[in-house]
Amino acid sequence: MKRREPVSHIMTKNVHTVSHTDSLRDVANVFKDSNIHHLPVKRGNEIVGIISSSDLNRLAFGKLYDHQEGADNAVLDSLNIDQVMTHNPLTVNVEDSIKEVAEVFTNANFHAMPVLENNNLVGIVTTKDLLKYMLDQY
Repeated sequence: MKRREPVSHIMTKNVHTVSHTDSLRDVANVFKDSNIHHLPVKRGNEIVGIISSSDLNRLAFGKLYDHQEGADNAVLDSLNIDQVMTHNPLTVNVEDSIKEVAEVFTNANFHAMPVLENNNLVGIVTTKDLLKYMLDQY
């Protein structure tokens, strides 16, 4: 295992994002269509938040309203991204080491961080990326 290997070696480079003005229904569709679990939220080029599929799942009524088809959609339509996302997410720099990122995740209650280079979004790193990296070491 390399001690100073940068996070750029394990991050996802083709990052899906959403705008702070997108609807939660749009966000749900991105999660569904792209099979991803975390989306940086942008206002212009600035990262203003991050939203996860877990954030949306917490809003869903699930079994409570089994026979009321529109219950989940009504919730998605009544809220906006700003009310659900994590504001000002912790970010990492493209040159930060994988070890540094792992240390952050070890003490965090979240599973993804946007990766920046010169204040521009260039990737996203997740706990899943770290686990894959660790498995590749064996």
